[in-house]
Amino acid sequence: MSGARRALLAAALIALAAGGAVATNMGNGPPDVRETFYLFGTLVEVETRGVSEDTAHAAIAQVGKRLEAAHRDWHAWRPGELENLNAAIADQRPLVVDPTLAELLKQGRDLSCASGGLFDPAIGALIEAWGFHADTLPEGDPPPEATVDDLVARHPRMTDLRINGNEVRSVNPAVQLDLGAYAKGAALDLAARDLRAAGVQDAVLNAGGGVQVIGSHGARPWRVAIRDPFQWGVVAAVALRPGEALHTSGNYERYFDHDGVRFSHVIDPRTGRPMQGIVSVSVLDTSGARADAAATALCVAGREDWPKVAAAMGVRSVMMITDDGSIFATPEMMARLEAVDGDFPAPVQVVPLPEDVARPSCPEN
Repeated sequence: MSGARRALLAAALIALAAGGAVATNMGNGPPDVRETFYLFGTLVEVETRGVSEDTAHAAIAQVGKRLEAAHRDWHAWRPGELENLNAAIADQRPLVVDPTLAELLKQGRDLSCASGGLFDPAIGALIEAWGFHADTLPEGDPPPEATVDDLVARHPRMTDLRINGNEVRSVNPAVQLDLGAYAKGAALDLAARDLRAAGVQDAVLNAGGGVQVIGSHGARPWRVAIRDPFQWGVVAAVALRPGEALHTSGNYERYFDHDGVRFSHVIDPRTGRPMQGIVSVSVLDTSGARADAAATALCVAGREDWPKVAAAMGVRSVMMITDDGSIFATPEMMARLEAVDGDFPAPVQVVPLPEDVARPSCPEN
């Protein structure tokens, strides 16, 4: 692997131990300051530029509190506010939740509606049945067919939620919330807001499959890589503009193999089974939550339907890699992709998004 590939991959993947701050002097100005946190099974690295160390450390400490609260309150299988809400839904009673969680659920419901239900955090019971409610990967056999079919037949949907202020209830007791498909993106959105409020104008937040930036890295943009899902390397690089987020989802990190079949953590709400045929989807957007959710939805949509789902969700810059190694990209994403070492791993097929896709009407409360 060339030095360029290693550098780009290091920019896209976190390989630092959790905790601890690092300051690096990049010229005559204030040093860059980096610190790492743990969130939803991955390390989150925050790097600031152009502010004093005191300002940077204070701002990053605030981000750390934000991420710790999200890890506690949005976690699907540990004690916290989301677990309390899931218990209340199962008991068919309302629950008053933290305003931040209420807004997150509204956002998730809207994104789910826009995706036609292909992104749906209400299927937590299915995700648990497949063994993905644990910090370690599943082992052994897939769940019984009858168990999966029964959970699908209960039709849990985000649109079953009714949110009045901070009070949340569900008209369907089968709803069990797992916010993992967009929580990292939403958490980075909030963290970026906290950094700006603390006076940080240039920073990058890296959460494994998701990167979000504010400002730039001095005279140049923050430049990140999209991981090659088939081997140690990268597919392409992208220079992120201020306020942009890049999120990738796929079947190459959280999965288990059984009898020669790979079962991904990305579950199709329509069938209750892991999605097939798609290895990774990368989405570039100005909203981390929307990019994160859309990456999941487009994995589920598959090779034929992803363009219309992307259009319905309002994302324009998308790259998809299928299990046969084919690469597809929208014109907007193709214009942003930079080949590494002179070329892409395979020819990139450009796919325009349809312009006449009707967006569904979503609940207001």
